Amino acid sequence: MIAISHARAAKPQRKVDRASHPEDTIIDLGGGVMIGGGHFQVIAGPCSVEGDNLLTIAARCKAAGATLLRGGAYKPRTSPYDHQGMGERGLDLLLEARDQTGMPIVSEVMDTRDVELFVNRGIDVMQIGARNAQNFALLKEVGRTKTPVLLKRGMASTLEELLMAAEYIMSEGNERVILCERGIRTFETATRNTFDLNAIPALHHLTHLPVAADPSHATGCARYVGPMALAACAAGADALEIEVHDDPANAWSDGPQALTCDEFDTTMEQIRAIRSAISSPRGE
Repeated sequence: MIAISHARAAKPQRKVDRASHPEDTIIDLGGGVMIGGGHFQVIAGPCSVEGDNLLTIAARCKAAGATLLRGGAYKPRTSPYDHQGMGERGLDLLLEARDQTGMPIVSEVMDTRDVELFVNRGIDVMQIGARNAQNFALLKEVGRTKTPVLLKRGMASTLEELLMAAEYIMSEGNERVILCERGIRTFETATRNTFDLNAIPALHHLTHLPVAADPSHATGCARYVGPMALAACAAGADALEIEVHDDPANAWSDGPQALTCDEFDTTMEQIRAIRSAISSPRGE
């Protein structure tokens, strides 16, 4: 008779935990733009790449102080009839904007079949959106690359589930992961999502990875984006991702939450003031 052992193998130490890496991770996002360990960045741009207006928006965002350009070439939409993105043409425009501004670019990858395309085209940061936060095949695929990954929290994910999603990426060899709080779904309907500001200091306690915040998707309303961006700064976020458009009323996606270029100018001035205050002893 064969004896069956019920002993479980010891669990490997998780790469995501601060216990495995006490010092903050610092990631080079391209062009010497660093995040983590005191390096703070602002990622700005339209929800969706729409055309040549991207170049205008990119120039205004950089002039205001943004350090990375965001834009969706492939768009996951709730309705199948909404704009789904420009595809490769959108990536071309992002690359053109990078050439003109020098800003590294962030764009969402939605399908395992597109990861190689993003790598070959030289996209600086691949974003995993909330809808794909537990798409484990996609997490593993980006984990097999060396490209930095901006991982957004799922709309109903706990922080533990977010950390385990990051672990999927890191377990495949890519440890250049940025976590992003972007609001979670609750019973409240006054905003698009409920911005879990607690997540920023909690994640800093639990993990060594950089922590970003997306006040645009968290609130869904341009009026609230600035205040929540400032709150995230004060809470210790390593980066902000903010949607900016030259004509939000006619944006192809998420216009109500996009700041105008002028509004972004004002918000960046306020962000600099908050950053200066929290980096000075006793606010002096």
